[in-house]
Amino acid sequence: MGKRCFSAVLVFLVIGFLTPWSVRAAAKEFTFGMLLVGPYNDQGWSQAHYDAGRYVEKKVPGAAMIYIDKVNPADRPGVTVPQLVDDLVSKGAKLIIANSDDLKDGAREAAKQHPKTYFIHVSGDDVLTGKGTPNLVNIMGKMEYGKMIAGFVAALTTKTGKIGYLGPLVNEETRRLASSAYLGARYAWEKVLNRNPKDLVFQVTWIGFWFNIPGVTADPTQVAQNFFNSAHDVVISGIDTTEALVVARQKSQEGKEVWAIPYDYKGACSGAPEVCLGVPYFNWGPEYVHFVKEAMAGKWKSQWLWYGPDWKDINNPDTSAVGFMPGGALSKSARAAMETFIKGLGSGKVQLFKGPLNYQDGTVFLKSGDLATDKQIWYMSQLLRGMTGESKAKK
Repeated sequence: MGKRCFSAVLVFLVIGFLTPWSVRAAAKEFTFGMLLVGPYNDQGWSQAHYDAGRYVEKKVPGAAMIYIDKVNPADRPGVTVPQLVDDLVSKGAKLIIANSDDLKDGAREAAKQHPKTYFIHVSGDDVLTGKGTPNLVNIMGKMEYGKMIAGFVAALTTKTGKIGYLGPLVNEETRRLASSAYLGARYAWEKVLNRNPKDLVFQVTWIGFWFNIPGVTADPTQVAQNFFNSAHDVVISGIDTTEALVVARQKSQEGKEVWAIPYDYKGACSGAPEVCLGVPYFNWGPEYVHFVKEAMAGKWKSQWLWYGPDWKDINNPDTSAVGFMPGGALSKSARAAMETFIKGLGSGKVQLFKGPLNYQDGTVFLKSGDLATDKQIWYMSQLLRGMTGESKAKK
């Protein structure tokens, strides 16, 4: 975030005019605050968190959410995460949820400044690395499984053998998610379709952030168009917003046979079900309920947690942290194969992060027969061999 260049009075005015607040919060017993990196209604990452906050209000008597959205340098230049946390705390928030890796440094600083306030930072690793304070928890969903499923159905659907992956910024999280999608696609291509994996094209193109910032990022609409215009007939989105799906619908209306897989939000396919193969999504509600109850009971424990799906039903809204909602364009045969694949993932029969796997530059990621540990997957330093695209951000 930017430097603290505003006076306290000016920051109060900026926050007051730009922030939507839940007016019900003041009358409730336990107020929790949420910092959303994007718009609360983005049909993607931030809305998944916002809806989870509303889920908490329904499930936990006495809990109420207040929130600030668009917490990023483009929408709020010069306003820091600690400044926003100060305002949430002044309005009664006893627990703060910061929902993006981009908020990592600010969340850590704010947690130090407010030792009696509980903090959840989503997707970070401060607790894992020892940088976290006792009042900080790191959580993340194992979206790697959701991306594997996305890649799997993409490979079963493509007619050209060319899959595009619309990536955000480049970091360890985005590398492992893109790689997971590739592994799912390669498994379907090789094990289900019995085709040579060398004939599968999996192109990753990064835009530079989680959503479009004009003049700063590449335009995701143009990137999606470029994919479809160069014979990539399925685009898997790794960004927070729905441009891939919107462009796929446009191309379909022009007569092209194309499909898209959006990201993050359970209802994302509703914008264009006729071209949507499905959506891997996060379900933060159950975990937020757990931590709000822990905070209310004074049983807080600093920890790093990486939640997997509920394999009994990955779309159970009360138990599964990660799900995959099939889209209207997914064929019956692909859906049946997908269900078998999901069962294989859940039972451990299907292990995609298993060697031999090499990075793009040929160095060994996993030796033959080795299963990746959580830390190996979490800290992936490159894309995998077989994928096309940059493994690191261009300087």
